[in-house]
Amino acid sequence: MNPYILATLLFGLGLGTTITFASSHWLLAWMGLEMNTLAIIPLMAQHHHPRAVEATTKYFLTQAAAAATLLFASVTNAWLTGQWEIQQITHPLPSTMITLALALKIGLAPFHAWLPEVLQGLNLTTGLILSTWQKLAPFALILQLQPSNSTLLIILGLTSALIGGWGGLNQTQLRKILAYSSIAHLGWMILILQFSPSITLLTLLTYFIMTLSAFLVFKLNKSTNINTLATSWTKAPALTALTPLILLSLGGLPPLTGFMPKWLILQELTKQGLAPTATLAALSALLSLYFYLRLSYAMTLTIAPNNLTGTTPWRLPSTQLTYPLAISTVMTICLLPLTPAISTLLIS
Repeated sequence: MNPYILATLLFGLGLGTTITFASSHWLLAWMGLEMNTLAIIPLMAQHHHPRAVEATTKYFLTQAAAAATLLFASVTNAWLTGQWEIQQITHPLPSTMITLALALKIGLAPFHAWLPEVLQGLNLTTGLILSTWQKLAPFALILQLQPSNSTLLIILGLTSALIGGWGGLNQTQLRKILAYSSIAHLGWMILILQFSPSITLLTLLTYFIMTLSAFLVFKLNKSTNINTLATSWTKAPALTALTPLILLSLGGLPPLTGFMPKWLILQELTKQGLAPTATLAALSALLSLYFYLRLSYAMTLTIAPNNLTGTTPWRLPSTQLTYPLAISTVMTICLLPLTPAISTLLIS
């Protein structure tokens, strides 16, 4: 792709998100979401591969449906209450419709079916943008809506955590596994949203760091399914030794960074008297943990046939930039000791 066009599209992506962040009016927020969608579509379809085009079409249709529902709900709210302010959603009908439209935008269960299919058709770089940056604008709107619908948010959160764990069990494609991982993590964030927005933001930040590490590892190894992970020890032996820690951090095992948000969320849910909800969420984390362990096993405990093509790659220097991967890997593995400092900041 022409670098000028790429720069324009990335600028549009950033501008759309910024407009949604800065807006207090529903029309402006909707406009930012539309700019966001329209900027990423050429990036998704840039390789002209039938699967990429199919993924782009599916993404466009779901985002257009969500945006239309959002616009309809905000117009309904203006009609019922005379208010266009994002903070002033008081009527339960537009409030519920907007929550469901934003759930479809970010891929929360039961509106999740498009996300694994779309992610599977994209390359890893665009998939990373879709899994991280594209969640920011809808999340900003959900955060501003948050006091409205407690039961709905808990149902969406629990369903997403369970389906995100269940759906990934049977997958062999890494991008689909990362999509289900994304659904499960979003479920945890939505679950705690109304009780502690600051913990939600912390969870979103740690999810971004861990997902960045996972995508960059797979990009460095050029891996798109479980079988190709077995050859990664010849390409980057040190990274292969660290990757299980990245994956287990995504699964939320102590003493890794990923345990911190899960720990704080379970603690907060228990404080709010929602022990059954916390128990179900913790059990759903075990489902996710299984497929991360499966990836770790495929990567470190299975060795591909030791033929000539399997042993040469480590001799060649990598042409890819590894600094971002090094920084995100350290953050993915080592941030748990900062929990007391972070929880003090959250409380203050």
